[in-house]
Amino acid sequence: MAHEVSPLMLPLPAMPPVPGVAIATGAAGIRYKAREDVTMMVFPAGTTVAGVFTRNQCPGAPVDWCRAALPAGRARALLVNAGNSNVFTGRAGREACAATAGAMAKLVGCKPKEVFLASTGVIGEKLPTEKYVAALPGIVAKTGADGWHAAARAIMTTDTFAKGATRTAKIGDATVTISGIAKGSGMIMPDMATMLSFLATDAKIPAPVLQAILKRGIGPSFNSVTVDSDTSTSDTVLLFATGATKHAKVPAEGGPMLRDFTRAVHAVLMELALMVARDGEGAQKLIRIDVTGAVSAKSAHRIGMSVANSPLVKTAIAAADANWGRIVMAVGKAGEPAERDKLSIGVGGTWMAREGELVPGYDEAPVTAHMQGREVVIQVDLGLGRGKASVFTCDLTHAYIDINGSYRS
Repeated sequence: MAHEVSPLMLPLPAMPPVPGVAIATGAAGIRYKAREDVTMMVFPAGTTVAGVFTRNQCPGAPVDWCRAALPAGRARALLVNAGNSNVFTGRAGREACAATAGAMAKLVGCKPKEVFLASTGVIGEKLPTEKYVAALPGIVAKTGADGWHAAARAIMTTDTFAKGATRTAKIGDATVTISGIAKGSGMIMPDMATMLSFLATDAKIPAPVLQAILKRGIGPSFNSVTVDSDTSTSDTVLLFATGATKHAKVPAEGGPMLRDFTRAVHAVLMELALMVARDGEGAQKLIRIDVTGAVSAKSAHRIGMSVANSPLVKTAIAAADANWGRIVMAVGKAGEPAERDKLSIGVGGTWMAREGELVPGYDEAPVTAHMQGREVVIQVDLGLGRGKASVFTCDLTHAYIDINGSYRS
């Protein structure tokens, strides 16, 4: 079922080839008709990989497959399908992973455990493995350096726009590229939605160092985004480093020479995460919640997510209703230290309540005007400490019900 493109859409940027990455997309007819639903990337020998996955206790078979393969730190291919998540499919799901990875491994000349898998779509339906495998030879024959835009489109499900980002960075005297794509629109509260993201670079980075860089970048990006508080069974973020561009050798511990590279990776992660929030199912507004004065950064993050996940807060913003009492409620229910008489609430730079009561002479007009815009900022100051965090979400509209009520039809 097609949906209107989000008014918060950002266009895909120009995404140049990443040396060492060959991309192709194709149609296997897994669920969708008349559209591409398979994405593959092929990497040279020596490519390292890092990954972060869902904390949902009922993960999909592809997540289990990737978790088992990740400790080796090596990758030769990525294979992704849209339309069927291969979740809650028991033995058939595990066999589908083995069959698709095995078929891809034969095509590129590697071990099955060097093929990383991801699936997104409906839960509980068996993946049509034979149809999937039959499509692979024709798709792999098309792999080439260009293809990021097509890949971003082929991994979409209820997304209304394709998501991609790219940056360059210096390692010594060499310039390397970091590019990534993501999909996600609903079932989004990555706890690391249905959320998938794949990044690649031509840098040569040891797998443990790559893993540390990715993990540090997930907290303020994908783990600070929520659409509907639901953590998908399929959340996967993978980062591949082909080593195709020569640069100064990276020491085993990483170190200062990777400062610019780390900045660029984290910038790509943040840009992709915000695109997911912008494409929240039925979203009309992007919401940022800045929490300060908490007892710790972790506490600030939890309070921010409590506000971001509140249906009452999200529907008030959808209606441009300056109902600051709902924000107070969401802060208080978070289960984190908060004192009513030290709490301050603001929207769009206007403080509505300070130290537990309405600001004298408070004028609601500028707040309402701010909330009528496409991007809304909420400030919460606990007045208890130095902990701070920023989280991102979208408003909750009736379109969310329309989309999810017809998801399987």
